[in-house]
Amino acid sequence: MQLRLATIADIPELERLIRASVSGLSTKHYTPEQIKNGLTYVFGVDTQLIRDETYFVVEADQQLVGSGGWSKRNTLFGGDQAKAGSEDSLLDPAHEAARIRACFVDPNWARQGIASRILEECERAARAAGFHRIELAATLPGVPLYSARGYEQQEAIDISMAGGEILPTIRMTKNLS
Repeated sequence: MQLRLATIADIPELERLIRASVSGLSTKHYTPEQIKNGLTYVFGVDTQLIRDETYFVVEADQQLVGSGGWSKRNTLFGGDQAKAGSEDSLLDPAHEAARIRACFVDPNWARQGIASRILEECERAARAAGFHRIELAATLPGVPLYSARGYEQQEAIDISMAGGEILPTIRMTKNLS
């Protein structure tokens, strides 16, 4: 497996990966309607992360099997479709937490250390950029992974979607020092 920075050319394959990951790994935690709406309104590629060179992909067998990144921007979650029209200002590393963003693993490659490898690289890069803390909005399937990697649960975040549907997530944080 090879970890590298994502490029704009990866977007079609990232879209496939995100759909497969959410559809395949979320069924024990979310209803089919939550998954469908999540894929439409929340989960997707955030091109700002790719442009900022803070989004990684993992390749194996000539396909993308994992992706995830960190951000030095205000947005806590969501792809381009979730951020339409909102400002995505830069964070102050001395006073604000970096963000872990958009971690997805192909269900056929789950539980093989891919997400942990991505998290390690994100934490290293955020530390190098001067951040002392990091936070994320964990989907329910991701909470055990983040807990095992030292993240602490802070609060529930219910993401509102179309038709009154709610996607429950958990804000989690970790000190990087």
